[in-house]
Amino acid sequence: EGRSATTYWARSEEFRRRFPSVDLRPDVLYVEDGNIWTSAGLSAGIDLCLHMVRGDYGAAAANAVARLVVAAPVRPGGQAQFIASPLPPETGLSLAATRAWALERLHEPLTRADLAAHARTSVRTLTRRFHAETGHSPLQWLLHQRVEQARELLESTDLPMGQVAQLSGLVTTDSLRQHISHRTGLSPTAYRAAFTRGTASGVSHQAPQNR
Repeated sequence: EGRSATTYWARSEEFRRRFPSVDLRPDVLYVEDGNIWTSAGLSAGIDLCLHMVRGDYGAAAANAVARLVVAAPVRPGGQAQFIASPLPPETGLSLAATRAWALERLHEPLTRADLAAHARTSVRTLTRRFHAETGHSPLQWLLHQRVEQARELLESTDLPMGQVAQLSGLVTTDSLRQHISHRTGLSPTAYRAAFTRGTASGVSHQAPQNR
């Protein structure tokens, strides 16, 4: 009671009736409220589990687990559960190829115009389709991917902070510090110390948090 939670969107009204004292957030994938963690159904439960792995062992380990279970990389909990009119990949209109192209060029100063040119569409259409397929604007999606890249570099390399910022596309150490601190609550140096990967196991030796 008095805590935040989510559930599968189709059960939101029933949830509200049964648990009126819970602060229901019906539009997100998962919610972390202290020691109460909830997800919005089966696939969102996988997202929550990957989020838990990332919290305990870091982004590199979570992404490795995602590959092992053939799941999408860790998605932010605040992402919408569903979108009203998704564009099916079989129509040939999917931006998956453009996103893959961008992931290989996160260190470059990509703009919406660059993405639109690769997708051979207008910036307006690109933005609409990005929202339809990912729930984010192109620039929001790019920022999320760059922060994830920076986290992996901090965990798996001993590169200087300036180089991590450049390779991830965050450009400056100030920007790296701002975004890592916002996402994790730790400075880049503290994050690296907490989540340095062990050479034998490939994951951090940090003890998992109690839940």
